[in-house]
Amino acid sequence: MSEYEPELPGFDDVDPALAAAVLEIESHIAADGWDQPSRLYALVDTATLVAKEPALAAAMGLDDSSAAGSMTPVEQELLAPGRTLEEALGSISWPPGVAGCAAVVERLVLPPGADEQIPDDPKSAEEFAREHPDRQEVRIVAGATRAGATYCALRLKAHDDDQSVVGGADLVPGLLELLSATLEDELE
Repeated sequence: MSEYEPELPGFDDVDPALAAAVLEIESHIAADGWDQPSRLYALVDTATLVAKEPALAAAMGLDDSSAAGSMTPVEQELLAPGRTLEEALGSISWPPGVAGCAAVVERLVLPPGADEQIPDDPKSAEEFAREHPDRQEVRIVAGATRAGATYCALRLKAHDDDQSVVGGADLVPGLLELLSATLEDELE
């Protein structure tokens, strides 16, 4: 780091290719508004994509100059209706050519003081969250790589503008763990 580059707190361990891919997905999804289904993406090394699939890369506007050190998100088939993303992630494993994966979910977030009031029954808890006066709607884009890097981008519906997107390496640990587990190589 040169004396002219400011040190950004909390970004020392962030993989820039992963962060760029997550933010690209977040920006793409934001353009379509709110109340969208969960989505899942494979993240592939752009240079490998350009080399192995030149026609696809050309159709996506990718070339050798855009490939260095970047990842390309490839959206996967929509999840089965009635199945949550978290349930689906438990049965997914990626082939070796996939460098990482990312997921998009919209959730209701409650203030910390509400935790003790949440009912144990899942349906009652969901109703409680929907009706809570201090709930916040949030869109989460979380990504993980085979190398162990993670990154999340969060956008609150109440602050729905690009400058208010919050990013960080470990903002949603539970979802990041599920994503990382899909990238683990199966034992022979």
